[in-house]
Amino acid sequence: MSGITLSSAVRQNLLSLQSTASLLSETQNRLSTGNKVNSALDNPTNFFTASSLTSRSSDINNLLDGIGNGVQILQAANTGITSLQKLVDSAKSIANQALQTTVGYAKSSLTSTALTGATATNLLGAAGGTNAVFTGAAATGTATAAFVSVAATAGSVLHTGTASALATGSTVISALTNGTVATATGPVAGDSFSVNGKTVTFAASGAAATDATTGNVTIGIDQTLDNLKTAVDGITANTTNASSVTGAGAIQLNTGIANNLTLVDTTAGTLAKLGLSTASSATRTGGAVSTPALATSTKLSGVNTAGALSTAFAAGDTLSINGKTLTFTASGATGANQIDITSDVTSLLGKIDGLSGATGSTVTGGKVVLNTGTASDLTITSSNNAALTSLGLGTSVSQARVAAPSPIDGLTLTIGATGGGTATSITFGSAAGQTSTLDDLNSKLAANNLQASIDTTGKLSITTTNDAASSNIGAIGGTAVTGATGQFSGQSVVNAVKDAGSQATRASLINQYNQVIDQITTTAQDSSFNGVNLLNGDTLKLTFNETGSSKLSISGVGFGPGGLGLSKLTAGTDFTDNAAANKTLASLTTASTTLRSQASSFGSNLSVVQIRQDFSKSLINVLQTGASNLTLADTNEEAANSQALSTRQSIGVSALSLANTAQQGVLQLLR
Repeated sequence: MSGITLSSAVRQNLLSLQSTASLLSETQNRLSTGNKVNSALDNPTNFFTASSLTSRSSDINNLLDGIGNGVQILQAANTGITSLQKLVDSAKSIANQALQTTVGYAKSSLTSTALTGATATNLLGAAGGTNAVFTGAAATGTATAAFVSVAATAGSVLHTGTASALATGSTVISALTNGTVATATGPVAGDSFSVNGKTVTFAASGAAATDATTGNVTIGIDQTLDNLKTAVDGITANTTNASSVTGAGAIQLNTGIANNLTLVDTTAGTLAKLGLSTASSATRTGGAVSTPALATSTKLSGVNTAGALSTAFAAGDTLSINGKTLTFTASGATGANQIDITSDVTSLLGKIDGLSGATGSTVTGGKVVLNTGTASDLTITSSNNAALTSLGLGTSVSQARVAAPSPIDGLTLTIGATGGGTATSITFGSAAGQTSTLDDLNSKLAANNLQASIDTTGKLSITTTNDAASSNIGAIGGTAVTGATGQFSGQSVVNAVKDAGSQATRASLINQYNQVIDQITTTAQDSSFNGVNLLNGDTLKLTFNETGSSKLSISGVGFGPGGLGLSKLTAGTDFTDNAAANKTLASLTTASTTLRSQASSFGSNLSVVQIRQDFSKSLINVLQTGASNLTLADTNEEAANSQALSTRQSIGVSALSLANTAQQGVLQLLR
């Protein structure tokens, strides 16, 4: 064969056909595989990059199964929690039934002896009344006639600027003259005189002012003569015959009933400037006045060496004593409702006591002391208020009886802690902090799981509340128990006694409750998926990337009854009373809260896992798309190439045939 020689044209055509066949084969391979890069020989960079992307995509795709399982495990846990929540609610319903059923005990109690008149608004009872004391104001008797006020000798005539203008009460002190000249000659600032030892000092201006300590008076010369005489009357206590300025222009000063009048210059010439002599004085007139303190011997009227009322009662006057009338007579009084005006205070007090039902009214220290009766309050009025006032009783007397102390007033009652409550200490009485009403007593007993009631005989009963029906009242003590008059003296606590029927009902509820607890146990155990149970303490570990650097570990919980703080109940111990039922309800409420909290936690984790699941799916798509972009062939382009190469191959075959034809012609010539 080596001796065969091909012409240049044939050889050229053969080479062209070989090249076309190779290209056509490559194009057909791309069309059949869909890839333009099928091996490293095609494009090493794209081939190996696409392989890396495809491998990573495959690795992540393999992790998706685990992530999907994680989602299902979390959903299984959430389904379990939902069922557990329903079971807890069912258990709550059973516990509430226990609260609504009949109390399982005849409750422990403490009952007092009967207290007469005791009611819900007055636990202290009907105290009755005792006499109360009314003390009048200090009063005085008046002996013989009273002193009378007399006028001092009128002084010299005073003028106001001219001889014809006489001074009057309204004349200003600084405007006084002696009448011979118009220039003022009255007192000036700094002048002074004394009245009964009290100094009157003139100032430049200002109303009369009395020193509270010394009784001295300061008055301005801008004040009037009326102001001056009023100040002097104040010093002499003259209230019955006021001093004045006469029509002749002279100052006329009067004594008081109780005091004489003595004027002395303390600044030379001051009295003369007022038209008064340098030493003016006046002595009261009338009988000697004696004002001894009111006594039982003081007469109701008239004059007596032992004294008489300053304002006497007259015949025909009356006193109304608790609605009963006492009439004053001139003489010959008879019976309980009359008294002579010549009688003394002792007789009057005896009549008052007789009509009021009191005893022992008297006079002490110049004051009338009246007692009420024990059956009624004391009320006294008079047709002669002035005479009643002279007794120091004012215009009327009103005095309520004093309530007799209750036999339990001030006594104490202590009760030890009951059913887990707080020990109680009570003091009976009406003072601040003491107890006198049933409402107040119950408010103080409430913290100790106790309540009180009272019957129509006044017996006070203290019992445990429904919450502590199975408990006995704590140890009792205090003077209300140990004292001879104590309302609870000799009384003892009656202990609680089980009620068989009610306890049977409660035992049935306990059986139902325990069945629910069993279901909580099995539900928690069954909440698994693919061997992982987040409600039974398992841990879910998830890997999110091919290197294992992105992970999530979700710790499980033990949501059996113990993990939720629940346990089975025991008949005769649990649900025995409301307190026991409420204790169980409190545990169930805590369990419910725990379930909700964990559901929220698992929900948050599930959201994270689902987000990573979606992310991984999207990332796989990105990686696969990237790899395809590097290796996939453009089928349109490759199809066009295939068609072109086929045409080219056909042309090459024709050219080769033509080349062979030329050689055949030469051969024919040789033949």
